[in-house]
Amino acid sequence: MQYRSVTVLAPAKLNLSLDVVGTLPNGYHDLDMVMQTIDLYEKITLRRSNDLSLTLPGSFVPVNDKNTAVKAALAFFDYTGLLAGVDMTIYKRVPVRAGMAGGSAAAGVLVGLNELYGAHLSMSELCAIGAGIGADVPFALLGGTCRVRGVGDLMKALPPCPDCRFVVAMPSVGVSTPEAFARYDTMGSPVHPDCEAQEQAIRDCNLAGVCAAGGNALEHCSGAVETPAICKTLREHGAVMAQMTGSGAAVFGIFDDENAARSAVAALKNGYKQVYLCKPTHGGPRVTVRRLFGAKK
Repeated sequence: MQYRSVTVLAPAKLNLSLDVVGTLPNGYHDLDMVMQTIDLYEKITLRRSNDLSLTLPGSFVPVNDKNTAVKAALAFFDYTGLLAGVDMTIYKRVPVRAGMAGGSAAAGVLVGLNELYGAHLSMSELCAIGAGIGADVPFALLGGTCRVRGVGDLMKALPPCPDCRFVVAMPSVGVSTPEAFARYDTMGSPVHPDCEAQEQAIRDCNLAGVCAAGGNALEHCSGAVETPAICKTLREHGAVMAQMTGSGAAVFGIFDDENAARSAVAALKNGYKQVYLCKPTHGGPRVTVRRLFGAKK
């Protein structure tokens, strides 16, 4: 079937835990993490074209060859050998410099192009392409709940996260990932979560155990000054656990009660523009709209 365009929803992610366990031979940090996709999405529309273009309506993210969506499209066409192009429009719904999107846009482009051009690439093939774009792209493709190690390239799918609600707040200032890791190298961290215990708690469907084993080794050195205040507000409104995600700067709380979560959202909206009430999701990017040639726009 020949599609003229497809629309993809690519979920954001949260780090239920993030530990730095060493340094790899290539100089990168060796990480141990439990990651979870949530129902906050980047919306990506892809249209067949002879050229390659990217539009980011209302976003300040630069459009150039360093953009991971552009890299993903180029890598897809290189891998498949297709002499084709694509017009990409990405509606950024996930905060920038938040530690939430990871490789979601690139993953969404790969999934969308696979559908748009009927390439029938397997998830393993897409992940192999994604790994060449960025270490966080393979997880963004797989989605759901995963134990992730190394630089993000070693993944183990876990059972779904216990039912809960996440309240996510983005501070007024983002965090640069390279700068966060550079500060970690200088300062170290007093926080080292028990990822093994958290994995077992997920397998046991034990939300309290998931929260007890959480933590983020980069939170202490992220430089995000608003993190403690956001965590305090989340806990005051019933969060079982509150912490920064990724290298920052977004902060989230885990709630076992939706009313308490809504109360936390209302409280945080008094001081922060970007506050979200989310649920865990069970997969990566998915195609939601397919338009055939000759179909009405």
